[in-house]
Amino acid sequence: MTVTVGFDVYGTLIDTHGVVDMLSQYIDEQAQMFSQTWRDKQLEYSFRRGLMRAYENFSVCTRHALDYTDALFRAGLTDEQKRNLMQIYSVLPAFDDVESGLGTLQQSGSSLYAFSNGSADAVETLLTNAGIRKYFIDVVSVDEIRSFKPDPDVYHHFKKRAHVTDDNVWLVSSNPFDVLGAMSASMKAAWVQRTQAAIFDPWEIEPTVTVSSLDQLADKLINQ
Repeated sequence: MTVTVGFDVYGTLIDTHGVVDMLSQYIDEQAQMFSQTWRDKQLEYSFRRGLMRAYENFSVCTRHALDYTDALFRAGLTDEQKRNLMQIYSVLPAFDDVESGLGTLQQSGSSLYAFSNGSADAVETLLTNAGIRKYFIDVVSVDEIRSFKPDPDVYHHFKKRAHVTDDNVWLVSSNPFDVLGAMSASMKAAWVQRTQAAIFDPWEIEPTVTVSSLDQLADKLINQ
């Protein structure tokens, strides 16, 4: 049975810690912690803006999070260095398992969409540079309704854009908040547990399936 699948992009398909190499040139041994804090704050700012109904697109959240992290670490990044770090967000690499996993799902007849907090233009550029845009029918962005995951309206918007009902529509994400949001909006969801250290939030909701890589997805999704 074919399925419709919305793939989260940042952190699921694309390795957001690909910025670490550039950060290492600027702040050396702090790079890994800086990158993680930047990512955490980026998501926090999107959550806040969604709740406050004070929408700005994801790149604004990303830049504000960078400014915060720079101040927290007292890194003293220059404006040029910050521009360089923002620009690298368009050329971040895909995880090693992504192309093979997407290819298998595409060959199975599944309908694949990129579904992101990022703006459509930014995601199009990112996926193209990573060499994986060809696997997706379309890019669905929260920017179209000016909110962020895990707002339920975002997931209903995805279903509307993909022309599907609640039957056999999936979200695939490495972010537990995203999985919880999708399932709360009556979607099935696969959590990609990219490291053993990753912990799923101990709520009353559990992922429909859990995988450690995208290569495991096809059988899991089609046979549910």
